[in-house]
Amino acid sequence: MNTNLKGAIAEAAIAYEAIRLGVGVFRPASAHSRCDLIFEVRTGLYRVQCKTARRTQNVICISLVGSRHTPNGYVRTLYEASEIDLIAAHSHELGRSYLLPFDERLIGRTSIQLRLSPPLNSQRAAIHFASDHEFSGAVAQLGERRRGTAEVRGSSPLSSTPSSAETTTIGAHELRERFGYWMERANAGDEILVTRHGRPFIRLGPVASEVVPIAKKWS
Repeated sequence: MNTNLKGAIAEAAIAYEAIRLGVGVFRPASAHSRCDLIFEVRTGLYRVQCKTARRTQNVICISLVGSRHTPNGYVRTLYEASEIDLIAAHSHELGRSYLLPFDERLIGRTSIQLRLSPPLNSQRAAIHFASDHEFSGAVAQLGERRRGTAEVRGSSPLSSTPSSAETTTIGAHELRERFGYWMERANAGDEILVTRHGRPFIRLGPVASEVVPIAKKWS
């Protein structure tokens, strides 16, 4: 298959998977839009750039560079946070799709690699696992991201005390890789939802102003 055919199949596969999961899928009217699809979930609209994921042994490589044809030839450019919200990638070899938030981890990068299995040296730092970004689990994370609505709050309550803070969703690997950063974010008032294998696992948040000592709490 040529590049255009692979891209068309990847986009169709991603759209099908999203629709199957109950996500509203729209296409931009302009052919020159930086996003390929728009996802509608209960938390809002997300601009999605679709990619073909290339597998090399136990690694999936996803390009984060866009290309367009001009009178002077093809021009390759990086995406910006103001242009897209999500990167969706489909692997023809595996028949699977993956979904990643286009955040500070990806901005400025030309590609990202997702591992299908742990490396032989057991290294975990600076490694992204494909299982943390499988499509169905990632879509579920989008549903968990709150925009201050009672519906989403009710589906995943944090406490009996209302809060206007938004929830940032990250994978377990991202927490391990930048533990100090996310601890500071939580201490500053942000609420962090940590997923494991694409499913909500734990939440991090600021400590209440008055903490009851454990001994007193259980006495």
